[in-house]
Amino acid sequence: MIGSINDSPLFPIANPRSIAFFGASNKMTTMGTIQMMSMKELGYEGRVYPIHLTEKEVLGYKAYQHVADLPEVPDLAIIVLPTAIVSRTMDECGRKGIRRAIVISGGFKEVGAEGAKLEDELKKTAVRHGIRFIGPNCIGVANPHLKLNPTPLPYEGQPGFIGMVSQSGSFVTQMFDYLRPMGLGFSAAFSVGNEASIDIVDCLEYFGLCEKTRVIALYIEGIRRGAEFIDMARSIVPKKPVVALYIGGTETGRKAGFSHTGAMAGPDGLYEGIFRQSGVIRAASITELFDFCWTLGNLPAPKGRCVVIETHSGGPGANAADAVGRAGLTLPDLSAATQEKLRPFFPPTASISNPVDMTFSRNSQDLFSAIPQTILEDENAHILMMYLLAQGRMMIRQLTAMNVSEKDAAQQIARMIEMQAESILNLLKASGKPIVGYTYGAPADPLQQKLIAAGFPVFSSPERAAAAINALATYYENKANSH
Repeated sequence: MIGSINDSPLFPIANPRSIAFFGASNKMTTMGTIQMMSMKELGYEGRVYPIHLTEKEVLGYKAYQHVADLPEVPDLAIIVLPTAIVSRTMDECGRKGIRRAIVISGGFKEVGAEGAKLEDELKKTAVRHGIRFIGPNCIGVANPHLKLNPTPLPYEGQPGFIGMVSQSGSFVTQMFDYLRPMGLGFSAAFSVGNEASIDIVDCLEYFGLCEKTRVIALYIEGIRRGAEFIDMARSIVPKKPVVALYIGGTETGRKAGFSHTGAMAGPDGLYEGIFRQSGVIRAASITELFDFCWTLGNLPAPKGRCVVIETHSGGPGANAADAVGRAGLTLPDLSAATQEKLRPFFPPTASISNPVDMTFSRNSQDLFSAIPQTILEDENAHILMMYLLAQGRMMIRQLTAMNVSEKDAAQQIARMIEMQAESILNLLKASGKPIVGYTYGAPADPLQQKLIAAGFPVFSSPERAAAAINALATYYENKANSH
C-alpha cells in the first residue's frame, strides 16, 4: 500500500499538467479528434500538445510532428492510433521521458492470438522505459474536478464524489448523462480496458486515498489479481464504501466480457465470495450500482434495519411495505407514545402504525415537518422512507378556482415547495438518521429537483429505494462487524 496518493501511478494520469495527444487532427470524424474536442470543451487548463505529421495546428492547439520536438516532457501521453504503430509510439514517448500513458487503441489481446502478441510487445516497450499506462482498448480517464475529459461524450454535469473503475471501454463516458438527473458525478473515472499495465487493484488504491471520493463504483468483467483485490478492498472499506457490478457470472456475460476486453471471468459464486470476504457491496444492475452510490455517498449511518414509511396514499404505502420486506429490511411498529403524538395530525380514516398513512391532509406542510420529525424521534425508526407526491399542479388548480391569479398561484406554490424541501433537508441534518424519498411522479417535479440538487436521494420506485436502503444498512453492519 502506497503512503500518499501522489505515489500512485494513476496520479499523473488523473491530474496531468500537460498532455501529448496522438491521433487527433482537424478531421472531425476520427476518434482522437472527437476525444480532444471533449477535452477542449470541458475547459482543461493544462498544456496540450497534439502530435501530427502534417498539421501545423489541431483544434486551435499548436501541433508538433514528433514527440521529440516538444518543448517539455509532458506528464501524460494519450494514444489513439492504429494498432500496428502503438508500440513504436510508446517507445518514442519513453525516449522523450514520458512515464505515463493511456492507450485508447484496440486490436490487442481482446481480438485473439495476434493481438496478444502485439500487447506483449507493447508491455515490454513500456517496461523498458518505466512507463505505466492504462489500456489498451479503453477510454482512459475523466476527472471533472480538473476539467479533464478526453472521452468521446461531453461531460455536462457537476464534479461529484463517485470514483469509478470500469473494465468496459466506453461505459464511463456513457454514464455522464445517466448520473446527471440524480445530481451525481464522478470524482474521477478510469476505464482500464485490457489492464496490460494498470489494473482495477491499482485504481482501488488510488480512490482509497482520493479525498474527493466518498464511494467507489466498480464495473467488473473479471479480476486477475484476486488475493490483492481482496486485501486492497479490505483496507479501503472501513474508510469508504465500495460497490461492484460483476457481469461475468453467466455464460453469456463471460463470453461478452472475454471478447470485449479479454477478461477471464469466473463462476458467479466465486465472485460472490470475493465480495463478501472483502466487504464490497454487490449490485445486480447498473441501476443498483449508482442507486447504492447515491445513498452511501449522501446519507448518515443507520442504527439498524427498521424502516418507517410515511405516505398519504394506501397503495404507495403498501407497495413500499412489500418492497421493504423483500429487501430484507424490517417494518417496526411505532411506540404507543409516538402514535399519540401523531394522532392530532391525522383524520379518523388514517393509519398511524407503519406505514404511517395520512390518507388526506388539510395542512400539507405537516407531511414535511411535524409528522416526519415525530416519526424520527421514535427509537424504533432507524430510517424514514417518504412518499413524495407531486402536488404543484393540483394546488395551482385549487388556487385559481379560488380566484387567485395564475401568477400569484405559481408564486405561492414555489414558496410552498421551497418550505417543503427545506424542512426535509433540515430534518435529515438534525435527526442524524437516513431519509430517502420515493415517487411515481415525473423527474421534472420541482420538489424532486430541489431535493436531488441538495444531495437527497429520490427514487422512481419503492423497490429501488428499499434496495438502496438495504445496501446502506449492509455496509454499516459489515463495517461494525469488522472491528
